[in-house]
Amino acid sequence: MQTLRRQMKQSGATVKVAKNRLAKIALEGSDVASIATLLKGPALIAYSGDPIAAPKAAVEFAKTHEQFVILGGAMGTTSLDPNGIKALAALPSLDELRGKIVGLIVAPATKIAQVVNAPAAKLARVVHAYSAKGGDSAAAA
Repeated sequence: MQTLRRQMKQSGATVKVAKNRLAKIALEGSDVASIATLLKGPALIAYSGDPIAAPKAAVEFAKTHEQFVILGGAMGTTSLDPNGIKALAALPSLDELRGKIVGLIVAPATKIAQVVNAPAAKLARVVHAYSAKGGDSAAAA
């Protein structure tokens, strides 16, 4: 459990162990009330602000601990089965998506700067070639 809690905390998620009866009462009237049917026997609840963090950490932990079984979950009002949780865990995290978006935004600006600088660089090469050519003919004379 300590390893799971540590992994969840590192990914920005939280794990809580609660009595099923109390958890069902707490879930009543919420968007994720559909997971109340999953609370049978020993169970824990993992959640996070990032919709990818908790599933990713849970799936990662389940790979190395075969006794840890993912029963399902919810994202907003949508109920997810174990395969849905695994599919959600396969998606990139929020920080990775932000990085990709910034990269996509910066790429056109970089290309524009290259296009704007290209004529000046070509002109400098032409002037340099003419000066080198002129210098060679003056040396030959």
